[in-house]
Amino acid sequence: MKRILITGGAGFLGSHLCERLLAAGEELLCLDNFYTGSKDNIRHLLGNPHFEFIRHDIINPIYLEVDQIYNLACPASPVHYQYNPIKTIKTSVMGAINALGLAKRVKARILQASTSEVYGDPEIHPQQEGYWGRVNPIGIRSCYDEGKRAAECLMMDYHRQNHVDVKIVRIFNTYGPRMAVHDGRVVSNFIVQALKGEDITVYGDGSQTRSFCYVDDLIEGLIRMMNSPDAFTGPVNIGNPREFTILQLAETLIQMTGSASRIIFKPLPQDDPIQRRPDITLAREKLGWEPEIQLSEGLEKTIAYFRSLIGDSSRLTSKLIGSCP
Repeated sequence: MKRILITGGAGFLGSHLCERLLAAGEELLCLDNFYTGSKDNIRHLLGNPHFEFIRHDIINPIYLEVDQIYNLACPASPVHYQYNPIKTIKTSVMGAINALGLAKRVKARILQASTSEVYGDPEIHPQQEGYWGRVNPIGIRSCYDEGKRAAECLMMDYHRQNHVDVKIVRIFNTYGPRMAVHDGRVVSNFIVQALKGEDITVYGDGSQTRSFCYVDDLIEGLIRMMNSPDAFTGPVNIGNPREFTILQLAETLIQMTGSASRIIFKPLPQDDPIQRRPDITLAREKLGWEPEIQLSEGLEKTIAYFRSLIGDSSRLTSKLIGSCP
């Protein structure tokens, strides 16, 4: 049994990771400040004797004894990370410093949950790990993009200078149950609008592309990377290489929900990437990983989750409160 710390453990990805690791027989410390995470996401785990919740902001140092650290703490959707951009970049940079300091002290392996946003609005397609990116350092998204890039820099500097055992994963668009209702991400936005019969809001002309990875596949990739051979630090792309336009996604969800919603178009937000698709050759070679769940299957599960929330007004209210910074 390993003792594992998950920062941001009450969030969308963190709570799924907690479930998987508990099922594997590990002992978990789940750390979160509920800035965007929710106690509802982990409530069913609180009675497990191998699960401990710590309410703490990773911007501040913490002293624990652990074997592994998954550093997932950071707002990940534009609505949340742009609400308080200074808080966002502090979480990425100071959070990484504190998590790395802990890993250095106790000789723990640490996995950094980075993001495809480090590639910015890319000039190459699909994106490979060797591509350095095209990011606006002073734009409205830079608090997240540059914060994650700085966190990757810190990981590698601690590795080279202090021999900290690090792993870096670049996460592409992920979806599934426990996404916050109003988190601003395209899958949750479209599903909620379709289920409520509201207009579905497409930004730009809908020709921009994304690649959608179901949460279970993503979690499998994180765990495989954490337990990969020491010499492989990454970064490694984890995401689904199948590419869809935003308009295709909107039309698919209208059909799957049986909604009467109309699609309306609004101006494209500043610095919104035109294309986003991972090259997962490295993940296949080093981790033996690739996604298995098709978009239609994953969307069915995600629609069922949001349908249950919208049908239960008390749970919906709780989710709305939990998703507000």
